Amino acid sequence: MKLYSLTRIQNLPILIEEAWDYFSNPRNLNEITPKELNLTMTCTLPEKMHIGLLITYKVRPVLGIPLTWVTEITNIEEPFLFVDEQRFGPYRFWHHQHHFRKISGGVEMKDIVSYAFPFDPFSRPINALLVRSKLNSIFDFRFRFLQQKYGGL
Repeated sequence: MKLYSLTRIQNLPILIEEAWDYFSNPRNLNEITPKELNLTMTCTLPEKMHIGLLITYKVRPVLGIPLTWVTEITNIEEPFLFVDEQRFGPYRFWHHQHHFRKISGGVEMKDIVSYAFPFDPFSRPINALLVRSKLNSIFDFRFRFLQQKYGGL
């Protein structure tokens, strides 16, 4: 199994507690997701996540084809870290770490996404041709959205 990784860092001029409050509320996922993905939550979401929380949604990442995705919150170290992992969806493996660290003037947010595809090695070209650029565009959207919402450092 070929494991891929994507790391993104963004600094925001807000308190770590404010960043945590925003990102630990799963209802805000729609706001930081590009509209063209047509993210639709298919479960009732609490205002604050907890370990074991299952989040179910449909997303249309490619050619408008709907995919069902289920993620579970597997680790929380408030206000510094939470992890979501795919339980059902398009990947063979998906592990997304969300790190928050106090810095001068605000907070550093670091995302580390590790992922793999089914049918390896036959699926390897999919990452280079499609998925890597799609993931980058999703995080680029989020970066711009958060810059507009909070400003930047």
